[in-house]
Amino acid sequence: MISNDDIPALLDGGVVMDESGDKIGKIGQVYLDDTSGNPEWVTAKTGLLGGSETFIPIRDARASGTEVTVPYGKDKIKDAPRVDDGDGHLSPEQEQELYRYYGLSTGDGDSDRSTTDTVDTTGSEDQGFGDDGHDTSGPDTDDAMTRSEEQVRVGTQKVDTGKARLRKYVVSEEVTKTVPVRHEEVHVEREPITDTNRDKAMAGKEISEEEHEVVLDEERVVVDKETVPVERVRMDTETVTDQQEVTEEVRKEHIEEDLPDNDRSGRR
Repeated sequence: MISNDDIPALLDGGVVMDESGDKIGKIGQVYLDDTSGNPEWVTAKTGLLGGSETFIPIRDARASGTEVTVPYGKDKIKDAPRVDDGDGHLSPEQEQELYRYYGLSTGDGDSDRSTTDTVDTTGSEDQGFGDDGHDTSGPDTDDAMTRSEEQVRVGTQKVDTGKARLRKYVVSEEVTKTVPVRHEEVHVEREPITDTNRDKAMAGKEISEEEHEVVLDEERVVVDKETVPVERVRMDTETVTDQQEVTEEVRKEHIEEDLPDNDRSGRR
């Protein structure tokens, strides 16, 4: 089935092929149904130097690139009724004649058919299928055209930018402290015999051997280590707000008036 998306390629030097794969002729124009807006007919340039165009229904055709294959033989198409579309429309009578020839049901016999505003294969400018979407006036459309535009909506999202951590490790260092220590030393004192000490001096034997012993003391440094808490360390976060500009391209539709000279009141 042919869709509107296929039309630009078909009109760009496209050709019509019959059901056997034989070329019938170059595509002249594509006609749309005024009610549905779907492709309904294609014309193939036939005859000497492509001087005449033959109407072929494409409701059951298939498109592949610039080729459209119709479910009819070349002889069938060659003998089709010659129709003059005049102002670019087929009259109900002309459609009925073509439908009868190709053995098709009309669907709605009083429906008018119109050609698209696209180019024919002579190379004139394409007017209708370069962009997505198109408005075609008809019985199922309203009396206004919608103008749309893209708008930028900016938000934020949280992403990870890095990690911070506290790590505790052990180092050794030397600590030097000065500690006072005491010790005893022996001093020998000699004193003469006097009336004060004579009695103690004469208390023992006159002549004897004897020993006198004194115990000496000293203080020695004793080192002990104690683990004590000295500090608490923690991490906290602070939110800082910066201003960042965002630039994005948006598209807008503009509607231009095309009025007769006597009704032209300006353009927006």
